[in-house]
Amino acid sequence: MRFAAAITEPTRTPDFQANANAKVPTRRQTIKRLLAAAALLTTTALTGIGFGTASAHAEDEIRIGVIYPLTGAAASTGVELKAAAELAAAIINKEIPAPPGLVAGIGLPHLHGAKIKLIFGDHQGNPQVGATEAERLITSEKVVALTGAYFSNVTATASQVAERYGVPFLNGESSSASLTQRKFKWFFRTTPHDDLFVGNFFTFLHDMEKKTGDKLRSVALFNENTLWGNETTKLQVKLAEEQGFTIAEKILYPAKTTQMTSEVQRIKAAAPAVIMQSSYLGDAILSMKTYKELGFSPKMLLANDAGFNDSEFLKTMGKDGEFVISREVWALDQAERNPLIKQVNDLMHQRSGVNFNGNSARAFTGIAVLADALDRAGSTKPDAIREALQKTDIPASGLIMPWKGVKFDANGQNELGQGIIVQVQGGQYVTVWPFDVATKPVVYPMPAWDGR
Repeated sequence: MRFAAAITEPTRTPDFQANANAKVPTRRQTIKRLLAAAALLTTTALTGIGFGTASAHAEDEIRIGVIYPLTGAAASTGVELKAAAELAAAIINKEIPAPPGLVAGIGLPHLHGAKIKLIFGDHQGNPQVGATEAERLITSEKVVALTGAYFSNVTATASQVAERYGVPFLNGESSSASLTQRKFKWFFRTTPHDDLFVGNFFTFLHDMEKKTGDKLRSVALFNENTLWGNETTKLQVKLAEEQGFTIAEKILYPAKTTQMTSEVQRIKAAAPAVIMQSSYLGDAILSMKTYKELGFSPKMLLANDAGFNDSEFLKTMGKDGEFVISREVWALDQAERNPLIKQVNDLMHQRSGVNFNGNSARAFTGIAVLADALDRAGSTKPDAIREALQKTDIPASGLIMPWKGVKFDANGQNELGQGIIVQVQGGQYVTVWPFDVATKPVVYPMPAWDGR
């Protein structure tokens, strides 16, 4: 730790100024005062980066709380999110050589060799557990910031706790638009939100109509009923009405349901051209099995990411997962445009045995952005981190995401994020829209089950 103090002559106290006859301090007294001042400066400097305080665990450790679903129905997703966060921390801590230009590779030079330590919490997919974990991480683990929590409804409750305690919360993966509409002081989100994603769906459908000559105006909505699914449904209904699409059927099914037969029968009877679906992993798998069982295949299934892009989805579904179209924020084939994508994905695969997906790539990016703010703050004081986050301006060249960069607006929303649309083809997620960055044409219409 470096510090400097410009000291000339002994500073005169008010007593000296008030009494001209007071004795001049001896050389020994002066030295003692200088030593005391130096000690105070040292303590102040260390406290400025979170060290030397009651909350510090070690002088070389900066503790960040990470809240994911590590057990329960979404445990496989949580494990991949955790692996991505740990990879980001390893790169930031210089345990792994970073590809040139990657923002995470800069490390923490302004924190004098300090290392990030991730402290994980398991919310189990439960909003109240998420809030409890956030409080535990803040009060017991003494973390300087929080990140997570994938599920939008859990991010909502966990970030409320962070707001109450005045602790920065960086969200990398949750897309419910309302999260950055709450006027929170301490909440920041790097990923684009559902207003953009759902808007992209309708733009994509317009583009597909022009490309194919088909009318795709009949849409069924099939969404889970937590915060994420409910908000998505409202936005889909609004945009459908504004843009001349007909809602043939609208179903909000119970989250973590174990059967979908009646719901799929209703959708099949409505005979929509397109299904827009928001499901987490278990629900996504169950729906696809039910579609096949009942012989239902629309011209197009537009998935709202999440379960349809989880690595376990294709592991479980195999060829039955083919031709699903999904909104996304990341795709491996975009490495043709950004070499960092393949370079960092290779590191992920070496460590965890899986490629990035949109969920884990966003988790990696969230940790990287938070570390960038910590370094620029040169401190772990909450106000300093918050101010640094507000001033974030990371160019696209430092990211593995197909974004224009990271820069937060007044509500804490990254205003430079953007989405792509992918389709499962040959067991891979390939970019099919926007057409100017597509690596494969859309397979359309989705082949019937008996024609595959």
